[in-house]
Amino acid sequence: MNAFDDLMAFQRETEALAQVAGRLGWDQETMMPRGAAPQRGEEMAAMESVLHGRRIDPRIADWLEMIDEGHLDAAGSAQLRHIRRSHARASKVPAALAARIARVTSEAQGTWAEAREADDFKAFAPTLSEVITLKREEGMALAAGGDVYDAMLDDYEPGATGAELEAMFGALRPELTRLREAVRGAEAPPMLQGKFDESAQMKLTRQLAKTFGYDMSKGRVDKAVHPFSSGSGLDVRITTRTNETDPFNCFYSTIHEVGHACYEQEINQAYLLTPLGAGVSMGVHESQSRIYENQLGRSRAFAGWLYRQMRDAFGDFGVADEDTFYRIVNRVSDGFIRTEADELQYNLHVLLRFDLERALMGGDLQVDDLEAAWNDRFRADFGYDVDRPSNGVLQDVHWSVGLFGYFPTYSLGNVYAGCLHAALRRDVPELDAQLAQGDTSHATGWLRQAVQTHGGLYQPRDLMTRAIGQAPTEAPLLAYMTEKFSDLYGL
Repeated sequence: MNAFDDLMAFQRETEALAQVAGRLGWDQETMMPRGAAPQRGEEMAAMESVLHGRRIDPRIADWLEMIDEGHLDAAGSAQLRHIRRSHARASKVPAALAARIARVTSEAQGTWAEAREADDFKAFAPTLSEVITLKREEGMALAAGGDVYDAMLDDYEPGATGAELEAMFGALRPELTRLREAVRGAEAPPMLQGKFDESAQMKLTRQLAKTFGYDMSKGRVDKAVHPFSSGSGLDVRITTRTNETDPFNCFYSTIHEVGHACYEQEINQAYLLTPLGAGVSMGVHESQSRIYENQLGRSRAFAGWLYRQMRDAFGDFGVADEDTFYRIVNRVSDGFIRTEADELQYNLHVLLRFDLERALMGGDLQVDDLEAAWNDRFRADFGYDVDRPSNGVLQDVHWSVGLFGYFPTYSLGNVYAGCLHAALRRDVPELDAQLAQGDTSHATGWLRQAVQTHGGLYQPRDLMTRAIGQAPTEAPLLAYMTEKFSDLYGL
């Protein structure tokens, strides 16, 4: 075998082990008994030690040095780009630190869940302080004198910077706030009333997953506190949650996670268990989940189809017609929870977290002051007070597991989704007629060819530019939001 073949064989084993580690995380969120948390922390730390050792293996540098990239195709060159980047980043982080982060964040997840259930931020604060200390140490090693937050952001959105996102979000925030205030002054649609059997919800949610192209022979739908998607290639799993008075929570969480899952399932199978065999960034990943959930799933056309499915599943549930149902699905409502936020206000929840975590990583905000800072910012942005920590600073799992730099990719994904939606409607003029019949195949097929099949072949911004025909900006998202909610609320 030549150096490239040797390198790729080694890399496939590393990717396979990473999938095993991911499966441990899936089990921890869905099926693991609570008392197993300390042992799982040790298991995760052991896996991270093995993976970190492989990622910094000196043979990687030797193989990279021996490979003549001039003899590789575009995919081969892209494989090397990812491997070089991973090797360089991993080599900057001491193995002991990587293992300690894995152990502490695994245990912190259980501590967070208990504190959230007890509505006691002080019980979680010492653990969060330890996580932040470790992640800041990791960020300093990665930044090598540069911006620590940018180094952490690069894990999730290669090439992006905090300053760049701050400028983009700075353009979003005033326009979204203005539109929200106009909507709040208009007559609101009715709220969904009644109770909806949770087993019937799960039956319909599995139907929705298949409707959006999720291959259940290579995946499964389970329940978790925090919906998520896990895995890639031939084993991609999603979770959702149920609430007997709010079936939309289940249905749209499922559609959202199916967007993530279909991205992973539709990547070119030639890239399986290689660096190209996963979504290229979390921003691009989020673009798929958000366009599935919102621009497709909450569209007037698809909402009409879903209304008919719900009547079949639940009988007469008190909504007179498809138009009323569409307005209910897109109702703008006060609320605390990011994952339950309406489409219009969702990004305001993300921008709050982006600003706070940058301050935490920069040392401008201390953990002891975090709850008060969160509550103050929430009051300023939304106009009412957080009632308890589980509806505020304790609602998300991300910081407990060390995902600093992750939150802004949610809003970046919304920006990308806005751009993709405009291009999709340009290229598929019969989209609404298809969605009205519950046929998502043309839309998801377009997204598969434009984005999903490429996996990690292109850089994130390059992939988006190729897909939409120009550099992505926030303008299409704002135009879509303004048109949709002005129509819904008669503005």
